[in-house]
Order: sequence, then structure tokens, then C-alpha cells
Amino acid sequence: MRLPSEKLESILRRGLQPLIIVLGEEPLLAFEALDTLRKAAHQQGYTTREVLTVEPGFEWGSLPFACNSSSLFGDKKLVELRIPSGKPGAEGARHLETLGQLSSQDTLILISLPALDYRTQQSVWFKALESTGLMIVAMPVTRDRLPAWIAHRLALQQQKATPETLAFLTGRVEGHLLAAHQEILKLGLLFPPGILSPDAVRDAVLNVARHDIHDLASALITGDLARFVRTLRGLQAEGEALPLVLWAIVEDLRALNHLITAQRNRRSLSAACREARIWGPRQKLLESLVARTSPGLCEAALVMAARVDRTIKGVEDGDPWDTLLALGLQWGKGSGSDLKLEV
Repeated sequence: MRLPSEKLESILRRGLQPLIIVLGEEPLLAFEALDTLRKAAHQQGYTTREVLTVEPGFEWGSLPFACNSSSLFGDKKLVELRIPSGKPGAEGARHLETLGQLSSQDTLILISLPALDYRTQQSVWFKALESTGLMIVAMPVTRDRLPAWIAHRLALQQQKATPETLAFLTGRVEGHLLAAHQEILKLGLLFPPGILSPDAVRDAVLNVARHDIHDLASALITGDLARFVRTLRGLQAEGEALPLVLWAIVEDLRALNHLITAQRNRRSLSAACREARIWGPRQKLLESLVARTSPGLCEAALVMAARVDRTIKGVEDGDPWDTLLALGLQWGKGSGSDLKLEV
């Protein structure tokens, strides 16, 4: 039987099955599901626990021995089998195919697997586990479901947020569930139960010790001047290597310019993205900016970036951080127009 991890609490109310498999397509949810199952097992008398990790040189004969050996005190036993690679090999596959025969009322077998491809899920050993045990699947939370997921997690710590705040948090973590989990925990520590102030949440989330170089590039090309200046000054204060900062900005400027040129030549943006190795959230962001960014502005920004590079190398006078700031400010003023930068 295969069920999603969000139904785990209702499943546990019906009791534990002797063989449980956690399929971890989303690492955070898989970790939480495993932890919940361990606690439930302990509460139901499985006080002895043995952990087996499948790694190079693993002796598969230790699995049936662990399942059949009883505690000196007659306690019920939890045998946890971890297969980090998701590849048990030929010998392991044979053991897994008959694993259901080893489980009993006094032994609970808990298997953890990572995300597996379609072919692996069609294997004999996997089908055998699925047919004889309870399979809990930790599915990824899609971006459209993430605001509701965040709201639910906030409610667990007796906090609420407006739809606008939830949208902000969703955009900030960019679909990374672990990052969202960390931000939620931080809000629980910083603020009391109740409705969270949007401004307070924004300040708490943005006020981090480490500024992101790629966040700086994103702020520049989207014209978010306040975020650009704040992030740039943060990177400068933290002593970030300026050539690396400039590289991140130039990479996005060149990518955006490549897409603008492709559209001007009536070429497919998807094909242009593949050529430039642009994908994921970055692709969506750049494609959305193509229509409202002029080629002249993009080219002029690259010229000014070259000036920053020359000041870094000492070929040209000036403070490179100030020149980079000027680039950002001029970009913001000229976004969506043919305004030329002063170079």
C-alpha cells in the first residue's frame, strides 16, 4: 500500500504495520516521517532499536539475523534499514523480496529509501516491498501548494500570516522546503503567537548575516534598487571578493542580453535558454524580463561592468564598489527604456 506522508498521523491512529517503507522524494518530509515513526514505535513498546546502513561491503546476512534475534529482556524491536543509494544490488534485492516474511508482532522493520526513478520502482524487490508493507511517500510540495504548507506550519506554532506575507515567504525560499522550514522556525522564536506583521516578517527574513551574490544579480536585473543597494553594501561589509560579485552580475546580464537578441531575431526563447544553459527559476525570471528590457540598456550595462573590471585590476581609477553601485542605480533608472548609461 502506498500513501502520502501527510496522511501519516491518521495512519498511525490505526496502529503500526510490521513492515514500513519511507520513500523520500522530499528529504525534509522523509526525515520528519521517519522521526514520527520512530517515536510512535517507542510509544508502542518497540524499545530496542538496531540500525543497519547499506554501504559498500554491507553484509546482507546481518538483516535476517537482526530481525530474528530477540532482546535479552524480551522487548519488542525496531530494525531500521537505511539504503541511501536506493540500489541494494543483486544480493540485497533477494533479501528485500522476502523481507515481509521476517516481520512479526515483536519486530518492526522500517526501511528508508531516497527518490527512485521509474525503472527502479518497477523492479521485483521494490514491488515486493510495496505489496507486503506500508509505503509512505514523502512527495515534494509544489510551489502552488507552498503557501498553504507554510500557513499550516505556522499554525502549529500558533501563528498566522496574511496571503501577502505567505506569498513573500514563498518567493523568498524559491521552493526549497528546508529553507522554508528554517524561516518558519525563526519566526516562531522571534514573534509571539498571533497574526504576524508583514513588515516584521520581511525584516526578519531579509535581515540575515550572509548576503547572497546571486540575490544581488536578481535584484539588479529586476530593478529592485532597494534590495540591490542593501545586498551590495552587505557583501562589501562582509568582505566578499569583488570579482566574484561582478561575475554573478555579468552572468545574468549576458544571459538576459542573449535572450533579448534571440527574440529580436525571432528565435525560440526555450532554444536560446538551452544554448546558454539557463534553466529552472532563473530561466523563468529571465524570460519574463525580455519583453520589458531594452537591448541598449543591457549592452550599456555590460560596458559599465567592464569598467568595474578595469578598476578592480587597477587599470582605471576609481572605487569598483562605487562604480558597481552606479551601474545598479543607472540600470534602475533606465529599466524598460533606451536610456544609456554614463560610461
